[in-house]
Amino acid sequence: MALTKAEIVKNLHSISSHSRERCAELVESVFDIMKGELAEGEPVLISGFGKWSIRNKNPRRGRDPQTGEELVLDGRRVITFKCARKLKDVLNGES
Repeated sequence: MALTKAEIVKNLHSISSHSRERCAELVESVFDIMKGELAEGEPVLISGFGKWSIRNKNPRRGRDPQTGEELVLDGRRVITFKCARKLKDVLNGES
């Protein structure tokens, strides 16, 4: 099962003295800050967890799989994530 925002709010509420509504506001605020920074092209680094950054992809040749027609796919921006060494170690049982 995937970890959802609702689960994050629930977990935050269980370990803090804040109301569930306040926890939801805090979680939403963190995500809004991250989205804003990424939209401006700035990386988001959370020490011990990882780094999100924006990468520009160039236009490229492609093909419509139904018709076989060649076309040019537009350039776009994509988000990349690089896992921190500490998180890799935890995932691999090397704590």
